[in-house]
Amino acid sequence: MRDLILAVDQGTQSVRAMIFDLHGQLVAKSQIQIQPYYSRQPGWAEQDCEYFWTRLCEACRSLWLTQPELKARVAAMSLTTQRSVTVCLDEDHRPLRPAISWLDQRRTGRYPPSPWWLEAGFRVIGMKAAIHYFQSKAECNWLAANEPDLWRQTRHFLLLSGYLTFRLTGRVCDAVAAQVGYLPFDSKRQRWAGASDFRWKLFGVKRDLLPELVPAGHSMGRISAVAAEQTGIPAGLVLYASGADKACEVLGSGAWATDIASLSYGTTATINTCNHRYVEPIRFVPPFPAAVPNRYNSEIMVQRGYWMVNWFKEQFASAEVREAQRRGVAPEDLFDRMLQDTPAGNLGLILQPFWNPGVRNPGPEAKGAMIGFGDVHTRMHMYRAIIEGIAYALRDAAGHLERRNGVKIRSLKVSGGGSQSDHVMQITADIFGLPAERPHTHETSGLGAAINAAVGAGFYPDHATAQARMTHPGQRFEPNPEHGRLYDSLYREVYEKMYGRLAPLYRGIRRITQYPRPD
Repeated sequence: MRDLILAVDQGTQSVRAMIFDLHGQLVAKSQIQIQPYYSRQPGWAEQDCEYFWTRLCEACRSLWLTQPELKARVAAMSLTTQRSVTVCLDEDHRPLRPAISWLDQRRTGRYPPSPWWLEAGFRVIGMKAAIHYFQSKAECNWLAANEPDLWRQTRHFLLLSGYLTFRLTGRVCDAVAAQVGYLPFDSKRQRWAGASDFRWKLFGVKRDLLPELVPAGHSMGRISAVAAEQTGIPAGLVLYASGADKACEVLGSGAWATDIASLSYGTTATINTCNHRYVEPIRFVPPFPAAVPNRYNSEIMVQRGYWMVNWFKEQFASAEVREAQRRGVAPEDLFDRMLQDTPAGNLGLILQPFWNPGVRNPGPEAKGAMIGFGDVHTRMHMYRAIIEGIAYALRDAAGHLERRNGVKIRSLKVSGGGSQSDHVMQITADIFGLPAERPHTHETSGLGAAINAAVGAGFYPDHATAQARMTHPGQRFEPNPEHGRLYDSLYREVYEKMYGRLAPLYRGIRRITQYPRPD
C-alpha cells in the first residue's frame, strides 16, 4: 500500500529527509547537518553545488537505513529548499562555479543601465535608490560584470531548488513558489516577466537561461535511475512542485487565512500572511508566490533573525556551550534559563535587531542597537533583549501587513527553531498581545512540501482540503495581560521611535566608516 509522502527540506543549516502520512504526522526523519557556506573573500558566501547534492543523498540513504520498510509505501515526493541560492550550469548541465548563498554580501556598481524614461519613472515614485540597490545585489549582474567569461558559458541560471530538481529528475525546471531572489519574475502573474517588461532591463539575464516554472502540486518529473541509485529514492517516483522553505512553512503551519500570521523563527525571522489577492507588504515590494497556486505570501523579514542567537552563543556564551557539551544537550536549552531568570520588559534593556542593512525601512544605513543599559544588566539580559527585540520588530511588521491587507491579525502560528522554547513562545504572545500557537510538528516546511505531493498524487482534491486534513493545532500560548501592558508601553513609547531617532546617527556612522558600504 502506497500511503506515505517523502519530503526533502534542504535548509541553511541542515538537510532533512522526512516521511509524512496523509494526516500530516511525521513518521520518520533523517537529518544531516551542513556547512552553510565558505568564504573565498570577505563578505562572500558560497558552497559547492555537489556538496548540496551529496548531503541530500546522504540524508535520503540514512532514512532508508533506519526505516527500510517505509520505502515501498512512499507514493510521491516533494522538495523544498532555502531561498535565493544561485547556480550556473554549462551546456552539459555541469556547475561552472560554486553556488552563491543568500547570505552573500557582494555587490556590484556595474549593472545594466536603464533607459532615461525608466530612470525618470523610478525617481518620480521614489524608488530609484531601491532599484539600484536591487540591481547591485543581483547575482546575475555581479557575474556579468566580474566573471564575464564564465557568464558567457552559462546555459542555465538556476536557484538551488531548480538545480536539485534537475539532479533528481533530469528535467530543467523549478517550482513557481521557489522564485525568490533578484530575477525578472512577475510576482503578480506568477511567471517570468513578459518580453517587454522593464525587469529585463534591470537584470543581465536572458529568458533562455531560466528554467520552466511548474505550479505547486504539479509534476516536475520522475526520479531518474541515476538519482535513485545515489539517493535510494524509488526510481520513477513522481516529484511534485511545492516551493521555497518559507512558502512551505506558511502552508505547513496552517496559516491559510489572512487574519492568521505565520512567524518563522529561523536564521532569518519572518512574518507572513497568505492572501488570495496580490498585496504588496511594503509599497512597491512584491509579495512572494505561496506554495499554493494563485495565492500570495505578503512577507516582511528581520534579516538576521535567530542567527543572532548563534551570534550571542559565539560571543558571550562560552560557559553555556561547555556546560551543554558536558550534559550532551544543545546550548539553546540552557539559554532558556536566561529567559526564566529575567523579567518581562528586561528592566528597560531594548534591542533593535537590524544587524543587517535593509532597503527602505530599515534602510541601507541600518545598524543594530541596544539601549537602556544599567548596572543591573548582565549577559542574561542581553540574551532576553535579542528575543524581545526580534518579537518587537515582527510586531512592527505585523502592523504594516494589517494596514496593507485591511485585515486585523487575530492569531499567530510560530515555526522554526526558536519556536521550540516555551519561554520564547510566551514572550511572543505577550509582545503581540495575541495567542501564539506552535503547530503540531516543528517540521512545517517539510509538511508544506508533503501537502503539495499529497494533492499532486490525488489523495486530496485541492490544497484547502489537504491543508485542513494534514495540519493540526499544537500547544497554544495565551498572552499574559500584565506582561502585555508592559510590553505594549515599551513598544509604543520606545521601540517604535528608536529607528527614526537613530537613523541620522547610522547615516553618519556609514559616511565616516564606509560600513555598510555606501552606493
